[in-house]
Amino acid sequence: MVLLEVCCTGIESALNMLGEGAQRVELCSVLECGGLTPTWLSRLRDRTATSLLSHAHVLIRCRPGDFCYSHAEVEEMCRSIRLCREARVKGVVIGALTPAGDPDLPALRKMIHVATGQSDSMDTTDSEHELTLVFHRAFDECRDPFTALEQIISLGFHTLLTSGQAPTAEQGIPMLRKLVEQAAGRINIMAGKGVTLDNVARIIRETGVPAVHLSERAGIFKLLRHIQNANS
Repeated sequence: MVLLEVCCTGIESALNMLGEGAQRVELCSVLECGGLTPTWLSRLRDRTATSLLSHAHVLIRCRPGDFCYSHAEVEEMCRSIRLCREARVKGVVIGALTPAGDPDLPALRKMIHVATGQSDSMDTTDSEHELTLVFHRAFDECRDPFTALEQIISLGFHTLLTSGQAPTAEQGIPMLRKLVEQAAGRINIMAGKGVTLDNVARIIRETGVPAVHLSERAGIFKLLRHIQNANS
């Protein structure tokens, strides 16, 4: 069964998408720039959407633009990750690059330490809650995708969201196929960007990706049937 993740910009829409058949949601805001950390992130701590939390990943991206972050920006994203741990959401979607186009290992390690509770010695309330880790489409700007994939795997990421370094996942089918082959089950390759009812079956069939990612929309059940047919 291929996992269907839907990107949502609000709690109500996320609950609606889960109700329509999505297995997981990514929570974010400002989709026009590719998505940012939800401005309403603190609301998740109210426990008002407990049925959502175990199915939700939260995008952690502090600003639009490139993925090269200052120390202050990394600290800001670490604070957002800490809020996610306190809310006990399923996971976070993060990424950071060097100016040369490689994964920024120090910045990523710092965020991962917060996500897994390793750097929160003062936090006892949620010290046992570790977030699952998704590397976002910053990967599509990496200069060497195959070396970057190995680095991302070694950091302990569970999923890589990518369009195969192309404008859309459909155009990135050849690269997505290579990434799935190289990953060999060590990390889930999730195809995202431009996934539609018209191309989802082809993307899954020709790449073997175990997961797809799309923006919130009506007709999730129909898309789910496409996915099931493509995987049968």
